[in-house]
Amino acid sequence: MKQNIGLYFLVLPALIYVIMFDYVPLYGVLIAFENFKPIKGIWGSDWVGLYHFARFVHLDVFWVLIKNTLSLSLYSLIAGFPIPIILALALNSVTSKKFKKVVQTVTYAPHFISTVILVGMLNVFLSPRLGVVSQLLNSIGLTKGPLMTLTNPDAFSHLYVWSGIWQGMGWGSIIYLAALSGVDPSLHEAAKVDGATKFQQAWYIDLPSIMPTIVTLLILSCGNILGVGFEKAFLMQNSLNLSTSEVISTYVYKSGLLQSQFSFSAAVGLFNSVINLVLLLTVNKLAKKLGQNGIF
Repeated sequence: MKQNIGLYFLVLPALIYVIMFDYVPLYGVLIAFENFKPIKGIWGSDWVGLYHFARFVHLDVFWVLIKNTLSLSLYSLIAGFPIPIILALALNSVTSKKFKKVVQTVTYAPHFISTVILVGMLNVFLSPRLGVVSQLLNSIGLTKGPLMTLTNPDAFSHLYVWSGIWQGMGWGSIIYLAALSGVDPSLHEAAKVDGATKFQQAWYIDLPSIMPTIVTLLILSCGNILGVGFEKAFLMQNSLNLSTSEVISTYVYKSGLLQSQFSFSAAVGLFNSVINLVLLLTVNKLAKKLGQNGIF
């Protein structure tokens, strides 16, 4: 420690930040095991143990929340995870630097659009009567009358997932492009001499080279499989698509802040976090058994 005292001082601000904002708030998790009353405080409230967890599991809405959250997460993972990889491999194979920069700019730009604006764009484009999509489909005779996509429960997951893919695929490809920059150019030169096509070079050289990065990001994604973001799901929700749009995070918000069930919502949130942790550890162990490097 004496030899590397400068490095310890360098990491100290980040360490203080993590302790203050990630570990100190864990003290508040105690209310998940109490009948918390703000006037009594955390130590003065009655201890009820696992009562709120049992109450949540026995609710009629429990399996609906699990189903909606899992379906959105798995859909996002299966459809969205490979696309940044494919985009990065394709951009890495492009020889024209100008074209590559244009594509990168176009695909990176949606990442900087806020979730509120993105949902607002969906509402404008898919408006039942005045939306561009509705008018276009009506003009070519594919539909008649207003397009009720935003209120259709079956369409919610598709809108949620594919709008997220459009917004994040360019930004998600950056880390893969960074990993591809470390591939030895002599491997590609040797492959060209042997007559390998661009696709074969990407499949047999580039993809195996970034496999550790892919596995690491896949493990982290699986560890957040029940962590469907609150903001976008809540903004896209309406009374007609609630059967598929109500997820754990929106339910926690409604029960905790709107209905003031602080202990119950804390228990639901903790339940969600524990399941994510178990999934993270399971996928990490599975990756190690398959010969890949885990995240720890």
